[in-house]
Amino acid sequence: MSNVQNTEISDVPLYFAYRRNSSVNNSETFHSHQGIEILFIHQGKGTMVVNNRRYDIVPGMLCIFQPYQLHHLKFDYSDNVRFERSIAIFEPAVFESYFEQWPGLKAFYHYLYLSKLPSPCIYGLDNPTELMHAFQRMEQRFKSLTKQDQMEQISLFLVGLYDALQDIWKQHEGQSKPQEPRVTHQAEKILRWIEAHYAEPLRLESMSKDLHLSPYHLSHLFKASIGVSISDYLSARRIHQAAILLTATNKPITLIAEEVGITNSSYFCAFFKTHMGITPLQYRKRQSRN
Repeated sequence: MSNVQNTEISDVPLYFAYRRNSSVNNSETFHSHQGIEILFIHQGKGTMVVNNRRYDIVPGMLCIFQPYQLHHLKFDYSDNVRFERSIAIFEPAVFESYFEQWPGLKAFYHYLYLSKLPSPCIYGLDNPTELMHAFQRMEQRFKSLTKQDQMEQISLFLVGLYDALQDIWKQHEGQSKPQEPRVTHQAEKILRWIEAHYAEPLRLESMSKDLHLSPYHLSHLFKASIGVSISDYLSARRIHQAAILLTATNKPITLIAEEVGITNSSYFCAFFKTHMGITPLQYRKRQSRN
């Protein structure tokens, strides 16, 4: 089974979960979203990879994943520890107008999804009361929302959520702590190499030569540290970039295929459909309608 999940398309304006539990049977993946993801860790441990960096997953950790930002969570269930988190995923442009009457909060709203953040993580939030109140209130209302009132209720939730986030951000910005033990340092070198070469046909021998590691050691080290194979990660990176190009440009599909390292356009279309469930052309049309 592939450990790669790619950018999902959804007509639902908000994906929401409060204190959702994961067990050892849950498969965590490299993935991205068209919208922004706000994630709070209540309990559990593991590692996360985003922007080619590794971060420890610990309780009291807040993560902000920007639109189309590829990330991966690898949970550690070795001590039968339950993994519990709260999540909100939404398309920020849809709700922007609801922040008009609060200029300062609107500026912060823009900052979180449009600016280059110093880090995707903030640590040490023991009991973020206002943040949890926002999630709790939405949890009480979410299941009973109707089509008529969902936009209003979601916008009220987001205003409260961002008000709490702004206070947290001011207090904790710059306190993130990416972890780089020796094995992770090597894995990050592999991630950076892939980032520089994903638009080319994969040649493990070239990677091995450039990084001064044997092909076997490369593959074993990457899978052990990151949680997926090199080929699975490369597939996710190529699909991720192709989705962006299909959405943001009018480039021909054949050219997009070449720009993500696939020279055969027929193979690219089949490859894209396997991972996304629809063809590149169908994806572009659907994104255009949205």
